[in-house]
Amino acid sequence: MTENHSVVISGAGPNGLMLACELALAGVRSTVLDVLPGPNDEPKANGLVGQVVRLLDMRGLYAGITGLADPPRPAEGWIFSGMPLDFIGMEGNPMYALPIAQPKLVRFLHERARELGIDVRWGHELTGLTASGDGVELTIGTESGVYTMTASYLVGADGGRSFVRKSVGIDFPGATSPTVARVAHVSVPEEYLHADGGLDVPGFGRVAFGHNRFDRGMVIYAPFETDRTLLGTMEYGPPSGDEEPMSLDELRESLARVLGTDLPVDEPPGPGPHALRRINGQNTRQAERYRDGRVLLVGDAAHVHSAMGGPGLNLGLQDVFNLGWKLAAVVKGAAPDGLLDSYEAERFPVGERVMMHSMSQIALMAPGPEIAQLRKLFTELIAVPQVAAKMAALLAGSDVRYDVGDDHPLSGYLVPDLTLDDGRRVASLLHNARPVLLDLCDGAAAAHARDRVDIVEAHLTGGPAALLLRPDGYVAWAADDFGPQDERNLDAALSRWFNQPG
Repeated sequence: MTENHSVVISGAGPNGLMLACELALAGVRSTVLDVLPGPNDEPKANGLVGQVVRLLDMRGLYAGITGLADPPRPAEGWIFSGMPLDFIGMEGNPMYALPIAQPKLVRFLHERARELGIDVRWGHELTGLTASGDGVELTIGTESGVYTMTASYLVGADGGRSFVRKSVGIDFPGATSPTVARVAHVSVPEEYLHADGGLDVPGFGRVAFGHNRFDRGMVIYAPFETDRTLLGTMEYGPPSGDEEPMSLDELRESLARVLGTDLPVDEPPGPGPHALRRINGQNTRQAERYRDGRVLLVGDAAHVHSAMGGPGLNLGLQDVFNLGWKLAAVVKGAAPDGLLDSYEAERFPVGERVMMHSMSQIALMAPGPEIAQLRKLFTELIAVPQVAAKMAALLAGSDVRYDVGDDHPLSGYLVPDLTLDDGRRVASLLHNARPVLLDLCDGAAAAHARDRVDIVEAHLTGGPAALLLRPDGYVAWAADDFGPQDERNLDAALSRWFNQPG
């Protein structure tokens, strides 16, 4: 018998699981398929960077992940191609950081999915699909055999080698940088460790925490965990040894080439799994489109890029927050199918921005005296407060404004972290992933909204008169007063985003 489903998600990584949770909050049941037998323990990303940290706070998840009662606070700085950025004292600093290993994040989201009653099928591999205007026919393989299902919509959250993307014929144009990166979890001799978190390498000198550019390549040193250190290199040149598995000896040899001396490292204690991988050529690619009829792409299935600076989960999870409420509205018949076209229109430019700055960071790490002088110039520039603010917005993903059809200065951006006069934070109003009309003008705006929008009447000293917030936290409409033109603009925003005539 063929199973029938509203939404099927291929891939149970952070993006796939989060999307399933977003759909569940909106009342849409989805099924998640993954070829792996269970949550993946392979070390990958080491944290969340940028505005996605605030989005987790808006869902009430930040406290659950961190165990902290206080809201997230902006980071005092970050790095760009290994060069430090100083954000101390920056007004409206949009950069946030949340250190968490990807396997831990996956387990957290998997547990949340279980609590929401989501059907996550481990060991179920999507092996075939046929898309039509009415839905998608799927073939799934398991250890016990093959079965079929149909889905109204299929979402590919299945990584850079996406089977979903390839099956529907979406091109993946881009470039491959001539680099060879090697990374591993290791143990470093105690006598090499410096109190400031870096390394003192005899015969060479200091290797600081983070990304280090040297004349012959880059060294990444990141002791995120007390019992094992993440250590890696990046060399510029043709691919090397792609047919052989990565070994610790290979990393030692690469370190010796970059540093000009040996850095004795060994396997870390504990059972692992430990990182040990080689990346021949850094791909920077973006799907030519994020939607093909009933098939949509999120995360690495839609874009891949360098991990330098940690933008990956910020980009992918914001794809998810953008798509989830729109897909749910369409599935439930509360919005026309055309609402899904705004997903690509809004997220594609953000992907382009991330690829721009990630490729720039690779270029600035290259060897050569010209690059060294360029880095000196760049270091001077990023010390200028206005430039530092520009970099913070770029790296956080806050510098791309969605075209929401409203020209208020707040519209199209993620809502600021506002606290109402009664002490409530605006972030707390979005825990249920519903649209909110925040009426701050004694009920004048509330009269124009109906049952598809949650109405919150409050006061905010010195703030706008009203805000219409989408479930993803972005401002769909705002007004400083509430006159006749504001009424018409609110009606237009309600109709555009929530299919609700004013």
